[in-house]
Amino acid sequence: MEQSMVVTQRDCPVRRVPSGEALTIPAGQFLSIKQSLGGNYTVTWQGNMYRIDGTDADAIGQEVEGLVFKDTGCDLINESQIWQALETIFDPEIPINLVELGLIYGVQVNQEDKSVAIKMTLTAPGCGMGPVLVSDVEYRVAKVPNVSSVGVELVFDPPWSREMMSEEAQLEAGLFF
Repeated sequence: MEQSMVVTQRDCPVRRVPSGEALTIPAGQFLSIKQSLGGNYTVTWQGNMYRIDGTDADAIGQEVEGLVFKDTGCDLINESQIWQALETIFDPEIPINLVELGLIYGVQVNQEDKSVAIKMTLTAPGCGMGPVLVSDVEYRVAKVPNVSSVGVELVFDPPWSREMMSEEAQLEAGLFF
């Protein structure tokens, strides 16, 4: 995507890069779109870089990334919907989703308190985008029906390796010979 200037159409929730700190950019602000990967947008505003989730893309005049869940007719958290949400989160530097990259080590659902605990890793322990990825996971999984809280734990044991990627992801990344 070529860099472009846009004006926020409404208040827009964002996460600062690389800290993942959540804040809101008010309507009527000029932003520069630097990158669009996996339905998310990286923008600059007032000298800082932020991520806008694709579900909020209308705030900057872009097409909304649909995150639609089938109504299960009950007040339980559906674990398959958690995985559905996780599959919509892409590494900001590699256009492959976190599940296919093998970064999600586990999901635990607590129906009693409506919480979700996720264990995930990064492609490298010193990855500067770690806090942003964690906030992406928290933001998207919180959109799953009946989820009241999301906790993400970064773990580095076992260390991530390319063998953890799906075959499709390895092909897409050019790692299959």
